[in-house]
Amino acid sequence: MGYRLNKEDLLKNMAVWNGFLNKKVHLIACGGTAMTLLDVKESTRDVDFMVPVEGEYRYLIKILGQLGYISSSASGWRRPSEVYIYDLFRGKRIHTTELIDSPLNAGGHSLIKEFSRLYIGVLNHYDLIVSKLFRCTSVDVDDCLALMKARKKEIDINMLREHFREMAQYDITEDRMMGNWEHFEEIILQEGLYGK
Repeated sequence: MGYRLNKEDLLKNMAVWNGFLNKKVHLIACGGTAMTLLDVKESTRDVDFMVPVEGEYRYLIKILGQLGYISSSASGWRRPSEVYIYDLFRGKRIHTTELIDSPLNAGGHSLIKEFSRLYIGVLNHYDLIVSKLFRCTSVDVDDCLALMKARKKEIDINMLREHFREMAQYDITEDRMMGNWEHFEEIILQEGLYGK
């Protein structure tokens, strides 16, 4: 396995985790991991999952500790022998962005793979794009553009704009967040992804 994980390798790793679990755990992919599981990107360097249920988060961290994973950042876990960092975000937060609703609510995610104990979903397109644009690195913008191109028929631009505005209202840097949106909207307009 190289330094990046593709969809097949990622699901193989999750199958290994599943083998050590005795309780149900829901993981909802976000970030580049979601893009990889949606077949929008070929691979991801780090693995990003939300663990929406608090008790499931505590249980998973306990099991990972037993498997030799150590805390490597605020949300990151890794084995000393591996290069991959598994970012596990508790509740409805991704990095510093908090979603309005739990991704386990209706419409909050779609199922990718359900093992005997481990449930792997992927965040809905709207929350995925908004959470990436709140960070707004060049990679985030590129990922959002790729998702818009790949899933254009599944994304309503007006709903996306309104969802972004609603989430930005809860951010202390609302004006900066709206600037991120305006920048992205210019790009997708230039790309011909929708008309004014």
